Order: sequence, then C-alpha cells, then structure tokens
Amino acid sequence: MNMVDLRSDTVTQPTAAMREAMMASPLGDDVFGDDPSVNALQEKIAALTGKEAALFMSSGTQSNLCGMMAHCGRGDEYIVGQNAHTYRYEGGGAAVLGSIQPQPLAQDSQGLMKLADVQAAIKPDDPHFARTRLLCLENTWNGHPMPAAYLDGMTELARRHGLALHLDGARVFNAAVSDAGAGGDVIAALRAITDRFDSVSVCFSKGLGAPVGSALCGSRELIDRARRWRKMVGGGLRQAGLLAAAASHALDHHVNRLADDHALAQRLAQGLATIDGLAVRSAQTNIVFVDVADGRGPDLLAHLERQGVLATGLIGLRFVTHLGVDAAAIDHALASVRDFFDRAAPQGTAARGHAVY
Repeated sequence: MNMVDLRSDTVTQPTAAMREAMMASPLGDDVFGDDPSVNALQEKIAALTGKEAALFMSSGTQSNLCGMMAHCGRGDEYIVGQNAHTYRYEGGGAAVLGSIQPQPLAQDSQGLMKLADVQAAIKPDDPHFARTRLLCLENTWNGHPMPAAYLDGMTELARRHGLALHLDGARVFNAAVSDAGAGGDVIAALRAITDRFDSVSVCFSKGLGAPVGSALCGSRELIDRARRWRKMVGGGLRQAGLLAAAASHALDHHVNRLADDHALAQRLAQGLATIDGLAVRSAQTNIVFVDVADGRGPDLLAHLERQGVLATGLIGLRFVTHLGVDAAAIDHALASVRDFFDRAAPQGTAARGHAVY
C-alpha cells in the first residue's frame, strides 16, 4: 500500500531533479568557509530575505537557537508566544544552553499575542529582573499567516523599547505565497515580512522539499556571532554542499508551487467540513486542523493508518499537505475519513502520540 503521509511537510523526499543537483554540486569544507555550494546558498537566501548575510544550519531548531544566543546573553530574556515553536517544541534550548529566560505570553486561536501583554512583559532596567532583549514571532503559526497590521504593531512596539526582533520563519515562504495571492510577487511579499526583523530563520526541509537544513539570516555582525554558537553546539559541517545544493534547488523551483499545497489543503478542509462529527479549525496555507466529536480522534487516527493515511493527533487532528501528495491522495484521505464515520467505529482505540513539527 502506498501511504498518504499527511503528518508533516517534513516527510517530503527529494525530487529526481533535486537529487541530480545534489550529485552535481561542487564541494569544499564549510568549516573553513570554502564549500562553494554552501556559500552560494547563503548568498541566495540572504538576498531573498534582504539581509546582509546568512548561515546554513542543520535544522530550524539549531537556527533559532543560534539566532537567539547571538541576540542575547546570560540573564537576558526573550518574549515569545506560549505555544510558539521556539518556546514549546525546541527542548528549552535557549534556557538550557544559552541561559536566556523565556517570557511566554498567551496567544489567540490565530497565534497572535496582544500588544498590551507584550508591553506589560517588558521589564524595567532593574537588577531584580532579567533584561528584556528580544521579541520572537513565528510566521506561519499552525498554518496561519501573520497579518501585516499585527507585524507592524509588534515591530513598532519592539523598536520603541529597543528590542531586537527574531522571526521563526520555518514556513515563511508559505506565508509569502499566501500574502501574495494568485499571480502575486512572492519575493516582494517575503521581503515585506522579513524587512521587519533583525534575524530570520528559514527552513528548507518543510514545504520547500529539501532533505535537510535551515538558514539564519541577519546582519554580518549577528551572523558572525551565530557562527561561533553553531560551532559550539556541534553544527559545523564539512562537505555540506550536497545538502546546500538541495536547498538552492528548492529555492529555485519549489517556492511558487507552494500554492498547490495550499489548494490541496483547501480541498481537504472543504471535504472534511461536510462530514458530521468533524469541525475544521483552520486551513489557510498547507495545514488543516480538525476537532473530532466525542473524543473519537484516536480511533479515527488508527482507522486512517489502516487505510494507508497518516496524520497526527496531539492538538486535534492535523493534516499537512506537501509536494509528496496530490489530489488523488487527498481524495483517498477524505474517503477514508468518511468510511470511519459510516462504520460508526467503537471508541477506545489507543493512539500514538506525535509532536508538532
């Protein structure tokens, strides 16, 4: 059985063209700074995001960690959403490894914090308090693109209080495609987002479809500091051009096609919305969240797996579209969900837990 894997866009496989680009990539030792494929990728993503420099990282978690530690020192503090990836799903690295105190704040169903809450969380210059240095935002958040007015308000507040801004942009290209709309200029939309931030972490191994890697983008000074932290946390890679070539290929060929993933997510969401017992919570980009009535989510997950469909169920059912699925796969997933409710499956089946990536 060919599995329809909707657990995450991290499950994508390199395309044939991407594999060819990887095998043809010129290589060097990146720790010495002489891997031409890595250098070319760093220049490319820095230019796309409008930053002076960029640094190739092994993962988004490493990129966010090195970015936060480049901004903050021991005893400093970053303000972040209570359910943001940098706070909730990255092992507490900023606190454990960087001695940076997180100040998590409540978010609404769209992932937005209140300006008043952020304002109130900024500490006065007093030795009783950690020094508030950084505001971390995430775009997209659970598939929701951040509204321009929200980003403007947060940027103005941070600048007024002398805070740096870091963007966890793991899916920022999804946000840019959504903001640009059909036929719009995706790179202009990307710059409209990234220009607000001092540093941006971009993931290549989610919707863009590369096998490994992220990049931290920012000023040359900040990237120099981050490079030192990358080495300290074991992120110095050698002939990393094989991986960088895949990311470069993704930037050249897989950005505009993210609109296809968004359309498939809409197809899935619209189909799920017609099924009694389900409530679709969001489907703005490539992520669909669904609540299942009567606590039957674990049973539905188990049924879907038997039907060759994989999803996650940690915070409601989550389905993520990506370049590895097509309309036929989505239709099979919908048919499998309908089959579950048609059978009136009994409750009580055990479910496997999954983290959110």
